[in-house]
Amino acid sequence: MTRAMTLDDVDWKILAELQRDGALTNVELARRVGLTPPPCLRRVHALQEAGYIEGYRAILDAGRLGYSVICFAFVHLASQAEGDLAAFQERVAGWPNVRECWTLSGDIDFLMKCVTEDLPSLQAFVTELTATPNVRNVRTALALGKVKDEGLVPMLRN
Repeated sequence: MTRAMTLDDVDWKILAELQRDGALTNVELARRVGLTPPPCLRRVHALQEAGYIEGYRAILDAGRLGYSVICFAFVHLASQAEGDLAAFQERVAGWPNVRECWTLSGDIDFLMKCVTEDLPSLQAFVTELTATPNVRNVRTALALGKVKDEGLVPMLRN
């Protein structure tokens, strides 16, 4: 359970710094936001407990690790009944090469960001995806290059 809290300017600075670099030590974070380490750590813990900080992860270089193909798949289902949506979402959860999946409004039901080792691997995945029950059609777009990749929340307050 999360507890409610009101964010002040220092909280926003902490969130901005951690979104930029989640591996900061508490000492460095405290220095950047103008606090001493103990109150900074208390604030970080409070932000975590309140649900503002969901977690931390390293951003890996997919290409260096053998995943050189990034593709976006636009999936349209034949039925959007609650059970059909849940069944598709459960299937998506089992595909390790689907790194993000979003439900959308409009003509497309799901947008998936996928990574594969090479084009034959991508083709095999797309074949499996299109054969999935309730999938009406799939459109794919290969990523040619990354233009911008920032944290999900724009930090306009700091």
